[in-house]
Amino acid sequence: MAWGGSLKRGDKGADVIELQMRLAGFRGTLPDGDYGPGTELQVSSFQRDVMGQTKPTGQADAATIAAIAAFGAAHPVDFQQLACRCGVCGGFGRGLFKGKYRGTVKAEAYNRYEYPGIHRMILWAYRAAMFYAGPKGWTLTINSGYRCSEDNRQHGRSSTNHHGKAIDMDILGAPSKMIDRERCNTLRGLLVEKANAQIGWSAANRKSLEPAEIAPTWVHYDVRSYDSRYLADRYFVKTAAALDTAPMV
Repeated sequence: MAWGGSLKRGDKGADVIELQMRLAGFRGTLPDGDYGPGTELQVSSFQRDVMGQTKPTGQADAATIAAIAAFGAAHPVDFQQLACRCGVCGGFGRGLFKGKYRGTVKAEAYNRYEYPGIHRMILWAYRAAMFYAGPKGWTLTINSGYRCSEDNRQHGRSSTNHHGKAIDMDILGAPSKMIDRERCNTLRGLLVEKANAQIGWSAANRKSLEPAEIAPTWVHYDVRSYDSRYLADRYFVKTAAALDTAPMV
């Protein structure tokens, strides 16, 4: 079945993965292609919060699939903001250091690979963050997206989270640093509640937020805690069109 039909509990496969990716910011679950209770919770959250359903079904019927597409169109992602600013890599790395790690520990936190774009799950989760920030009158923007190894060299960094797995969000227009910090803390709390994100990286296969002591006046959001199978190259994109297109499996 091509993406765009109806999906329900018990379904499996690439269409379910696509649904799980697009609803990453609504509770969120593993993009494992298995439509179980976690995916039902994602769908129910979207139906309740975005579609205004008082009795969400948890079934991704045709109306829900259409609403997800409309939701994406209503919350565009600016890939110019996401592109690396090193002036060398062309915006999204050069595919360097595949299979290479800093030190001897082969953990994603130390993975030097320049992934081919930004992970779709984090960008769809960013769309949900924009949605939940809206009623507060906040406008979100991305102040840091892709940062390749050359950009790290230029700025004396060693962290590889921004090799496609992370974004940093700003809330525009705060009248003071104190209010900016308060708003960022509130947004982090919303993302823990609404998107099932975690503060820090202790749990596997959860979206992660840097704690306030690391990111006082911005919100860092990443997928580095996911297993490698959920970080396959096909889930990384460089254009808005690719973000809204189900990848070939």
